[in-house]
Amino acid sequence: MKTKVNIEAGICGFETTVFASCDDGQNTEIRIKTQCPNIKKASEKIKRVDALKEIFSKPAETTIYKILSEYLPHVSCPVYSGIFKAIEVSSGLALAKDCSIKIDTFDENGL
Repeated sequence: MKTKVNIEAGICGFETTVFASCDDGQNTEIRIKTQCPNIKKASEKIKRVDALKEIFSKPAETTIYKILSEYLPHVSCPVYSGIFKAIEVSSGLALAKDCSIKIDTFDENGL
């Protein structure tokens, strides 16, 4: 299945689009288009992954995490999750459904 995931990273303002394609439920081709110079460098090493290993391994043991962590200065960057979602949907391990993270601040009375 061919899957496209659009990621708006937040305060940095960078947008990233992940294109993932998987015909056999396992071997996933990945292409990344981004404005972020760090993700751009990492994307040169991310071309093809085993979806089953990526989705069912511990995060630090995945190819995606290992490559991105070499280049991204922020572990909270939502591109990590966006790439995993693209792999998951394109390989048929999940249905296509939007997800989001909404951030707000509150004072001590909000607890």
